[in-house]
This record gives sequence, structure tokens and C-alpha cells, in this order.
Amino acid sequence: MTLQLGDQVPDFTQASSQGEISFYDWAGDSWVVLFSHPADYTPVCTTELGTVASLKSEFDKRNVKILALSVDGVESHQGWIQDINETQNTQVNYPILADEDRKVADLYGMIHPNSLNNLTVRSVFIIDSNKKLRLTITYPASTGRNFDEILRVIDSLQLTDNYQVATPANWQDGGDCVVVPSIPTEEAKQKFPKGVTEIKPYLRMTPQPNK
Repeated sequence: MTLQLGDQVPDFTQASSQGEISFYDWAGDSWVVLFSHPADYTPVCTTELGTVASLKSEFDKRNVKILALSVDGVESHQGWIQDINETQNTQVNYPILADEDRKVADLYGMIHPNSLNNLTVRSVFIIDSNKKLRLTITYPASTGRNFDEILRVIDSLQLTDNYQVATPANWQDGGDCVVVPSIPTEEAKQKFPKGVTEIKPYLRMTPQPNK
């Protein structure tokens, strides 16, 4: 199965470093970032898991839970977490799925045989509180992920879910937004009292409405 944006993601129950997780129950009404790793005790993944641990308060502010995945077992995960905490000067404060049977990897299409034969590539899934898939990014095993970008995308998704705007290239939280094309300019001026700048009839900008 190939998951596409807007699909409801599959539920699963799997062991983790923090006990068995039934995904839908564990996620509750939070958003989730689910991200996979080729294997335990790999150097790039060690830096990624430490970075995410250091950013957990930023994810918490956005009502986002973090869930990592590797195809090794719980005992291996526990030893690796000690290494991560030591080398990255942090505490891994979220669960790592122990996907030894590749059940979750197969459900979410994390194994790309032409890249890594039986290991997961660096997949990222942003899942909203309705269990809908909102973003996927797949990195090669050699390239560590940019978690500032993942936070930026979450900010954009949560903003644009609630206001009739889109976010332009390289947008950062607090920056000007694009008025969606479906709103006529005169209506947009009423809807966005901070002002609407018409660059072209189809390209209108407004200050971020929730700031």
C-alpha cells in the first residue's frame, strides 16, 4: 500500500522502548511525527534522535507527539538510547518502535528495496489529530534530516488549517502569507483586517493572521 497525502493512516500495535503502543490510542487527539531509522547504533540516526529529544518542547507546544522506528528490538533500543543520551547530551524522551517483524515499516511503505534491501529508509510522516497523513519526506540513509524544517511545516499546516491562507517559499512563523485564490480581493480585505497587498490579481499577501 502506498500512503498518499490526505489518506487515513493505518493503526497498529507494536512493541517500543516505552512499552507496547497501540498507535491510535497512543496518539489520542495529538498530531504525530513518525520517523524511521535504518538500524540501531548508526551514526546519523544517533544525531537525529538526540536532536529530536532536544526539540521535544517545541513539538509539545504544537500538540505533536514524536514516535521513532527502527527494525531492531527493544533490548537493542535501550542500549542505543544510553549511547544517544551520552553522546548527544540529552535524554531520549519519546518512544522508539521495535519493528523487528517490519509490520509497521510495511504498512507505511518505509522499505525501499532499491535503496536499502531490508531496512527502512529515512521516512518522515506528519499525521494530524484526525489520523490523516499531511506530509511525507523520504531521505537517503546518508543524509540526516532537518527537524527545523519539519517544525516549520507543522506551523504552516496548523496555520493554514485554520485560516484561508497558504505559506510562500521559505516562510517562517510570523512571516507574510498568501491569500488563497478562492477568496476575491474585496472579500479578502474584509477577512484580513491587517491588510492585503495585491502584487498580481492571483498573488495577494497578508500579514500572518494569528500573530
